[in-house]
Amino acid sequence: MNEIDPARRFSMDAVRNYDAPAGSEKPGGINDVARQVASQYRRDTMSPIMVSGVLRMVEFALLFLSGLGVYFYYVGFFTYLAWQYPLAIAATSFLAVVLLDVTDCYQIAALMRPLANFSRVLLVWAGSFALMALTAFAIKASEDYSRLLFGTWFVAGFVLIFGLRLVMSRLIRRWARDGRMERRALIVGGGKAAEQLIRSVEKQPYNDIRICGIFDDRNDKRSPPIVAGYPKLGTISELIEFARIARIDMLIVSLPLTAESRVLQLLKKLWVLPVDIRLSAHSNALQFRPRAYSYIGSVPMLDIFDKPINDWDSVAKRAFDIVFSLVGIIVFSPVMLATAIAIKLDSKGPVLFKQKRHGFNNEIIEVYKFRSMFTDRSDPTAKQTVTKNDPRVTRVGRFIRKTSIDELPQFFNSLFGSLSLVGPRPHAIAAQSHNLLYNEVVDGYFARHKVKPGVTGWAQINGWRGEMDTNEKIRMRTEYDLYYIENWSMLFDLRILFLTPVRLLNTENAY
Repeated sequence: MNEIDPARRFSMDAVRNYDAPAGSEKPGGINDVARQVASQYRRDTMSPIMVSGVLRMVEFALLFLSGLGVYFYYVGFFTYLAWQYPLAIAATSFLAVVLLDVTDCYQIAALMRPLANFSRVLLVWAGSFALMALTAFAIKASEDYSRLLFGTWFVAGFVLIFGLRLVMSRLIRRWARDGRMERRALIVGGGKAAEQLIRSVEKQPYNDIRICGIFDDRNDKRSPPIVAGYPKLGTISELIEFARIARIDMLIVSLPLTAESRVLQLLKKLWVLPVDIRLSAHSNALQFRPRAYSYIGSVPMLDIFDKPINDWDSVAKRAFDIVFSLVGIIVFSPVMLATAIAIKLDSKGPVLFKQKRHGFNNEIIEVYKFRSMFTDRSDPTAKQTVTKNDPRVTRVGRFIRKTSIDELPQFFNSLFGSLSLVGPRPHAIAAQSHNLLYNEVVDGYFARHKVKPGVTGWAQINGWRGEMDTNEKIRMRTEYDLYYIENWSMLFDLRILFLTPVRLLNTENAY
């Protein structure tokens, strides 16, 4: 979560500990109109941040390769200044991309209007050459380089990147028109404030926000069913189900900052969703410094929560999962093969056990495990927790559960993408404690599903694994999972991954 000015920060603890009105947390079923609207947004979209990030890499590659091509044409294949020329070309290409970034040439609005930004791109490219020439002069190396070569590269490089931007502008417009590249937003709260917000957002040229509807707890007398042409699709509690069906990116709360109790009441319900939550500040009398806001066009927003592990972080985490899952499968393949043979010899039935569990955003996923129970006594719903000396567990099952060998097939879940290697452990859909579902025991339990669940996790290496026979154990596991989500980093994942084998030696709670 991004840091927020303490004067305006709604902390995670404040939201979680807020005592909302009784019964307000219960989600309701959405109506047919809302369900139909939600179904239109089930498809994933391309992130503008990802698109501009890929463009940076493509432009660097174009500039560098075009420079090498000109070098090979005029000089030959590394026949003169074999490393100095490529280094100078790479440095100039990198500098150009950095300066284009600094001058906002990778903003979506700039990419959609390449002709309007022609002079800025040309100035940046020329400035990169000027800095390169100044550096060569300062180190007394300018006479060693061909002016004709660099002059040709200057023209060729500019034609390539500007031509690419002309193509990208057409693609981005098409993607925006087709709904393939946009940020989907829901307005939380209706009435005049919502209407002013929507009008302000719609006035912004080239913004990538698509407003998908409005949700408000107030009745039609206090909050009209249609606001600025957008329908009110339901209550705040119904919004949660809508957002889980649709691929919603952002919730914009249209309430004054001074209505702190009402804002906290809303956030108490909404913080479990894996979305960005923004508080509209366009009509607030209380004003902060400009840098305290994020903006949609020129409409100021206060950042309340950010979607965790998003954009390039998600790419890095997925690459981490693929690499280490493959390593795990290779390293543990003898153990998995031996386990499969032992299970077959010990009892009748399949080697693998598949169980439906909650995944990212409460989606239902199938998790693989080695079968540790007798086939006729297995419990796919996990309503009955496995206890010490449980008669349903086979002899081999007791050993592989103690040592967590039964979880090894989940390397394949991680490789295929339904799980991550590190994250909150997924629980069975019907898992219970004293006849209560886990989400009935722990307030905000579903916030664990704001990220993809993991094969191992922060709670597990801190001793909260195995039998969940008390409400306190469920609460503590949830607390550790939420800490992981709020403090995620690649180094944190590495730390958990490498500590897992050591901490699994403690088998006290594993039956």
